[in-house]
Amino acid sequence: MKIRSRLTLQFAGIFALILTLFSLVIYYFTSLYRQDDFYNRIERRTEALAAHVLEADEVDSARRRKNEIEYYHELPYEMVRVYRTNGELIFSNGNGVLNVEQNLLDRVQRQKLVTLEQGVRQIVGKYYTDNQGEFVLIASSVDAYSLRKLQHLKVILIVGFLGSLVIVVLAGWVFAKQALRPITKVVSEVEKISASDLHLRLSNADGKDELSHLAKIFNNMLDRLETAFEMQSTFVSNASHELRTPLTAMIGELEVALMKPREPEEYKRVLQSMLEDARLLTELSNGLLQIAQASIDSSKISYTYLRFDELVWMARDQAVKRQPNTHFDINFEELPEDEDRLMVKGNEALLLIAIVNVLENAAKFSPAGHPVSVLIAADKERVLLKVRDKGLGIAKDDLKHVFVPFFRAYNVRNITGHGIGLPLTERILKLHRGSISVHSIIHEGTEVVVTLPQAYSFVPA
Repeated sequence: MKIRSRLTLQFAGIFALILTLFSLVIYYFTSLYRQDDFYNRIERRTEALAAHVLEADEVDSARRRKNEIEYYHELPYEMVRVYRTNGELIFSNGNGVLNVEQNLLDRVQRQKLVTLEQGVRQIVGKYYTDNQGEFVLIASSVDAYSLRKLQHLKVILIVGFLGSLVIVVLAGWVFAKQALRPITKVVSEVEKISASDLHLRLSNADGKDELSHLAKIFNNMLDRLETAFEMQSTFVSNASHELRTPLTAMIGELEVALMKPREPEEYKRVLQSMLEDARLLTELSNGLLQIAQASIDSSKISYTYLRFDELVWMARDQAVKRQPNTHFDINFEELPEDEDRLMVKGNEALLLIAIVNVLENAAKFSPAGHPVSVLIAADKERVLLKVRDKGLGIAKDDLKHVFVPFFRAYNVRNITGHGIGLPLTERILKLHRGSISVHSIIHEGTEVVVTLPQAYSFVPA
């Protein structure tokens, strides 16, 4: 069932329940009031009956005449009886059958006033004493006029209920349509979004209601998806280019070498060139494998307590082996007095790869003879590593893509590399609830800031 139909039925059902209860309450209290009012009128008839029949010998002629006039103001279908307490009938008026048994007379004597119903007929029994003895007065009547009005009220309530229900269903249908119009609009806009149209966004995201909040969240998700698709596209194109280049070079070298017989030195040169290309392919394969490993579920990674400054020293030693002509100037001036604040919780192998990549990048892009500045520090909840070089720098437009695998800034494409280091580092740090940021100015240098949570505040990603 569609939401619109469900809302309409729910709206109509709630209104029908309220209207039914309202109608029943009106009918019940109207019927109760009519019954009590008519009992009071019949009770007054018993008083008129007593004055006319039993007090006639006790009052003057004028009073008797007045009592007689009041007595003959009869109610519809009225029947009256006067009994002695032993059951003897001494007065009767009115046509019809009125079942008066001895147990009713006894009940009236005990309770003094009794009201009951026989079908539509209402009966009042009243105990009365005077100088002639003890009597039971029975008066009954049918409230025909009020019963007709009550029946008419019932018809009005039923017709009004059905008419109101029809109006409510129609109004609920229109109301549901109006209420769901923003959702319908969102659905129609979402249907237009495909993998090739991820730049489209939902228009109803500026309001303050729940649907606007949903549209805003959906737009944020589309932003992430668009970024992911762009990164995937860049990754595929760059990866295919990086893999194709050494393979093409290897195939070309082999084809040229096989065109005619060569001297042993020439074959040696070809093999040496192919070895270098094969090493490049190995580095690429290892880099891709490391990125895949850094993207696995963090629950499958083993974490241990590590000293961050010791990690940096280990990474520095490995970076020196790879870039022997670079000097790393490590600054300890901002180390905290409490050594526990340098403790981090993580996977040693992965963190070592991340820090080595940062240090090696700085060394690779620094001019010969210029040291790389390394600062270790800590604040209240994090440890920080700031690595600064005085190299070529990165253009502002390129900074947005430094964490895209295989992306390389335009001004450093003549330097050997694959564009895997920083993306790999970012993924490793995310697994450890850390972060990395890059700040750079062309021809002045680049600063990379790595942060990790201290061990006591660490929660695995």
